Amino acid sequence: MARKRGQISKYFVGLLLVLLMVGLAGFGVTNFGGRIRSVGEVGNVEIGVNQYARTLNEELQTLQQRIGQNISLEQARQFGLDAQVLQRLIAQAALENETSRIGLSVDDVEVQRQLIATQGFRGLDGSFDQDSYEFVLERNNMSAREYEADIRQLTAGTIVQSGVIAGVTASETYGDVVLEYLGERRSFSWLELDAKSLATALTPPSDTDLSTYFAENPDAYMLPPSKKITYAWLSPDFVMDQIEVDEDTLRALYDGRSAEFNTPERRLVERLVFATMEQAQSAYDQIQSGTASFDDVVTERGLNLADIDLGDVTQSALGAAANSVFALAEPGITEPVTSDLGPAVFRVNAILAARLTPFEDARAALLDEAAADNARRLVADQIAELDDLLAGGATLEEMAQETDMQLGTIDWSIGNTDDIAAYQGFASAAALVTTADFPAIETLDDGGIFAMRLDAEIDERPDSFENVRPQIVIDWNAAALSRALQAESAVMLASLSGGATLSSLGHPVAVETNAKRDAVYLGKPVDFLSSVFELEPGTATSVQGTGMIFIMQINDILGADPQDPEREALRNSINDSVQQSIGEDALVAFTRALQQSAGISLNQTAINAVHSQFSTSGGGFVPPPNQGMPVGGHN
Repeated sequence: MARKRGQISKYFVGLLLVLLMVGLAGFGVTNFGGRIRSVGEVGNVEIGVNQYARTLNEELQTLQQRIGQNISLEQARQFGLDAQVLQRLIAQAALENETSRIGLSVDDVEVQRQLIATQGFRGLDGSFDQDSYEFVLERNNMSAREYEADIRQLTAGTIVQSGVIAGVTASETYGDVVLEYLGERRSFSWLELDAKSLATALTPPSDTDLSTYFAENPDAYMLPPSKKITYAWLSPDFVMDQIEVDEDTLRALYDGRSAEFNTPERRLVERLVFATMEQAQSAYDQIQSGTASFDDVVTERGLNLADIDLGDVTQSALGAAANSVFALAEPGITEPVTSDLGPAVFRVNAILAARLTPFEDARAALLDEAAADNARRLVADQIAELDDLLAGGATLEEMAQETDMQLGTIDWSIGNTDDIAAYQGFASAAALVTTADFPAIETLDDGGIFAMRLDAEIDERPDSFENVRPQIVIDWNAAALSRALQAESAVMLASLSGGATLSSLGHPVAVETNAKRDAVYLGKPVDFLSSVFELEPGTATSVQGTGMIFIMQINDILGADPQDPEREALRNSINDSVQQSIGEDALVAFTRALQQSAGISLNQTAINAVHSQFSTSGGGFVPPPNQGMPVGGHN
């Protein structure tokens, strides 16, 4: 345990030093304006404005990286970021105040050890470099005395923290109790009831049944909020009849892509290279005689197939060995030949025939591609002109009359993929459009363009009976089946309570033995197993699934398996987790007690000034020119 506590102490010191160096790398250590020195005090220790600003900036950057986007400090404050940072600094200052009060510090030897161990102070040879040390501190406007004082304070605080954590121990009985709970086992039997299990088939619903169900469940058949949108749309498909592509263009396209339409014969080849032709011949003879396979020879050379694989190659890529490799009429092994790398044996695994596509066969595809490309260009060429018309006051209706754009309307809601709504660009614009927006040309991913106008926003409202009738039929049948299954399961549970067994109920029964709480039963309801663990010996229960009901009867309750090979490791994990949790709680309570004892005073004006500096600098903190302020908990 003593060794473990020492590791905890080193971990805390290392972590705090890393955090300190991150702060040094991100900021020049400066005075905040030269007049306001601190955002608050805990006892005799000040929380410097630069310390608060730097830590706040670090946490803001961390939050931005976590969510993958830039956010302002004001947005981050809605998550309580500023309060979390301030509380952490108050806790650190309380520890520093306490170590100062009791006179706890560390000697020069420990300071030196930590300086030597700091990565940022190492030279090119990996050892501590005095010049690097002084350079880093100079860049951050710190003196060696100030930085080394911070090391003493951080280390002293860590000693206090480690003492608090180490002084609290958890009872191992707790781990035994949890282990027994987690390791408990159940043996049980179960059967499944579904529509086929019913003694009487369900009667199809009448119109009255459906109407009544619709009236009783109005919330299940509501149309979502939507927007009534008018749009003008110009797709490349709309102007295809205006496109002409001449034969010379198609010929040029074909010639430019000849490698795509005309590919030479290729072969999947492996090349095994030897130092001498004699070695290559010996290996070839072994393969031909059957005393060794090609793969065996590769393995004997200390290689694997990936080392010798050339992939699919053309004849021109094989150099001097090309004729021998391509002389094979079918997959096989060549005789030893001279390759670009020396004597070698080649294995051909497959022959890929040449593919020749004449212009006449490729013409139709080339024509479609060229026409589509020209149509996209024609649409793109009109964007500026159409934008000018909209800016000049033209309505979408007028745009459809005077240009190639087509007019349309849609009741758009999230998830609507009808016609133009299938385009992500349209859906994104529709989600944001308001009645105050003027139509503007926007693009679609297929080269089309559109402009939209929001005519009205429509609240959630009931759908019509006829429109949702097919879904009502499905829902009514599901509800009727559920009622029938529940009724039948109630009869069976009553029989089981009277002493019957599952096997006597006339349905196939499955038996599970030694099931633990963490067992997984695919396709079963989430509470399938947990329901079993709530049963007393000899009792039964039912669990509702989708279109089915499971009836389970407990057979035996077993404790944890004392021979479980994972038992001891799990016990240690539980005890370690509990020990850590209790230690952290004790540390929080201790730190709060220190704060209350020392007293806390905050300067809200200084705090607001720091927040204001973030706002005026565009979201990140930019310190003013240095006035020579030490870092840490002093200023």
